[in-house]
This record gives sequence, structure tokens and C-alpha cells, in this order.
Amino acid sequence: MSSPATFPGAGALRETGRLFALGIDVVRNTFRRPFQLREFIQQCWFVVSVTVLPTALVSIPFGAVIALQLGSLTRQIGAQSFTGAASVLAIIQQASPIVTALLIAGAGGSAICADLGSRKIREEIDAMEVLGVSPIQRLVVPRVLAAMLVSVLLNGMVSVVGVMGGYFFNVILQDGTPGAYLASFSALAQLPDLWISEIKALIFGFIAGIVAAYRGLNPAGGPKGVGDAVNQAVVITFLLLFFVNFVLTTIYLQVVPAKGS
Repeated sequence: MSSPATFPGAGALRETGRLFALGIDVVRNTFRRPFQLREFIQQCWFVVSVTVLPTALVSIPFGAVIALQLGSLTRQIGAQSFTGAASVLAIIQQASPIVTALLIAGAGGSAICADLGSRKIREEIDAMEVLGVSPIQRLVVPRVLAAMLVSVLLNGMVSVVGVMGGYFFNVILQDGTPGAYLASFSALAQLPDLWISEIKALIFGFIAGIVAAYRGLNPAGGPKGVGDAVNQAVVITFLLLFFVNFVLTTIYLQVVPAKGS
């Protein structure tokens, strides 16, 4: 009988378990005192500085593409009056959290991973542990909370910018009716649509921060190992985000009835 070390996929299961363990440690250390407020504020500013401009630039064409595609489709089936509801709900429920998560993982998460990885190879993490300072509480918790907060804030910005871009391109380029665009949205949209968008952004920010911190704390060794850890963190985060988005969307559509149904 094969040992656990030679079991196919044992390494992946071990890494998954350690990732979940880190997530539990972060949640537990979040409520421990003292809370690293200064580090949290610095990390919030850092994540915002590297993500806000790319997120704003990406959200405009994202909203435009959705509005143009749905506007063309609704025109073909004779349902132009529902263009506003379809495009706005698609942006708020799906596009906005995904865009926010991809930018948080690609820009903020990679920077977090590189920072922690460089500290690890310089043995700063080991020195903190020797001194009795928890690197999870001191370094990881502020970064994960910063990623979560910035994700929620950026999600709101992407929603506003995407809806405005969709409105502009639908009304100006496709000769849509402003009144019908807004009326269909107010008739079919509901407050839980916004809540699920913010909940997705919060969870996506947590996942991006946890994965980035885990890979940063466990580099293969040397500067090359830190670079590989950054690439792995971004790829793993992307895969997890799409899977979690599918699960959350399925649960939401089953639990929250559509307006007017």
C-alpha cells in the first residue's frame, strides 16, 4: 500500500489544507489585540494606488461591450425596452465583481505576494517568529483586510462607471431611449442584486489576499522562487474566483426570486 507521500495528488491536497489553515488563522487573528491599524491603513492605500486606475480604465470598455452586445441582441428580438435592465444587472451582478477581483488579484495580490516573499527569503519572517511576534497577525491580517475593503470600494466604483458607460454607449451609439433604459432597470432590478455584488467582492478580496499571502510565505527559495510564487498566486486566484463566482451566482438565483416572478 502506497504511503501518503507517494499518493497521487497528495501534494495538492497538502497545499490546499495549508491554504485553508492559513485562512482560518487569519480569521482568528483578526479579532486578536492589538490590531495593526497603521499597517492596515498603509496597505489600503498601497492596494488602492496600484489598482484604482487600471480598474477604472477596464470598467469603461467592459460596460460598453456589455451594453453594445445586449443592445444589439434585444434589438434583434424586439425587446429594446429591456436593454437597460439586462445590461445594468449583468454589470452589477457579474462584470463588476469579476473585474474588481481580477485587478485585486493581478495588481494588489501580486504585490502582496512579492512583498511577503521578499521578507521570507531575507528571513524577516523567521526573525519575527523567534521574537515571539506572529507574522500572521502583524503582516498577513492587515493585508487581507485591506484587500477585502478595497475590493468592496472598487466594486462600487466599477458598478457606477460601468453603468454610466453602458448608458452612454446604448443611448448615444445605438439610439436608445434614456427613459426606457432607466425605467426597465428600476422595474426589474432589486436591492439584493447590489448586495450579492458587494458580497462577491468581499469574498473575492479575501481569497485574493489569502492566496497571495500563502504563496508569499512559502516561496521555493531565492528571488526566482518569489517570482514563481507571484505567478502561481495570480493563476490560483483566478481559478478560485471563477469557481466561487459560479457557486455564489447559483445560490443567489435559487434563494432570491427574480423581481416580478
